[in-house]
Amino acid sequence: MNVAVGEEQAGRRLDHVLAEPLGSRSRAQRLIEAGRVRVDGVMRPKRHVVSAGETIEVSDDEAPASAPSEGPTAEFGVAYEDDALLVVDKPAGLVVHPAAGHREGTLSQALAARGVLAERGGLVHRLDRDTSGLLLVAKDEPTLRTLQEELRARRVEREYLALVEGRPPARTGTIDAPIGRDRRDRTRHSTETDSPREAVTHFAVERALPATTLLRVRLETGRTHQIRVHLKAIGHPVVGDREYGGRLTLGLERQFLHAVRLAFDHPVDGERAEVESALPEELARALERAAR
Repeated sequence: MNVAVGEEQAGRRLDHVLAEPLGSRSRAQRLIEAGRVRVDGVMRPKRHVVSAGETIEVSDDEAPASAPSEGPTAEFGVAYEDDALLVVDKPAGLVVHPAAGHREGTLSQALAARGVLAERGGLVHRLDRDTSGLLLVAKDEPTLRTLQEELRARRVEREYLALVEGRPPARTGTIDAPIGRDRRDRTRHSTETDSPREAVTHFAVERALPATTLLRVRLETGRTHQIRVHLKAIGHPVVGDREYGGRLTLGLERQFLHAVRLAFDHPVDGERAEVESALPEELARALERAAR
């Protein structure tokens, strides 16, 4: 089905324009998010403002349109969603933002295809490629600004589960050590740096195992690779994290680090929201091996 945009429709959102010919705005949004709608041959988010003279192409339900990029389509879970925001449950291996060597198939591109703030995908913070778990995402600019301010004010709680080698000397602790680019290896981050930035990590023992310890880690700041760098600095690298000193793997092909909980004040009603994510299957299996 093709819809020619007339002068009377110009300036309206894409999903609003399609609501009438498709029968409902919800159906229009589903088709847009499924990649079955193009404007002059280009996939656009549901918030795209149409112009007179444009042609909207809608493929039928049996023939989805191609993905918005030539790269693989990013797949992810959604742990929570409402009109203002969503909490993504990111699998390990998914890159958050395009970078050298990862130009396509990123989470931010997949979110933009769903109509979530095309420039940055609405991401309030980020996770390493091989870290799984929860990410907070805003659907509009005011929500993004509010949540980023909450993050800067340290009112967003971010908790992780990390399996580390050995056992820390105390059941709880705080690592307060500035982080920056390592002065010898510029591809890594380190506490041995010429460009230090404040970094604070709190941890508590969740489960003591024969050769490893499961820690619940809470970030106060959010520097690149902060948890991995800090745990290496105290002599307890994350299992499977060969980049930062991990030797044990327990059958894993990535580090045992999972963003397990997010808590924040909702930007619309101010109510405290809390979202949790279960350990992925491969981490649960590694934990079973560690317990033997």
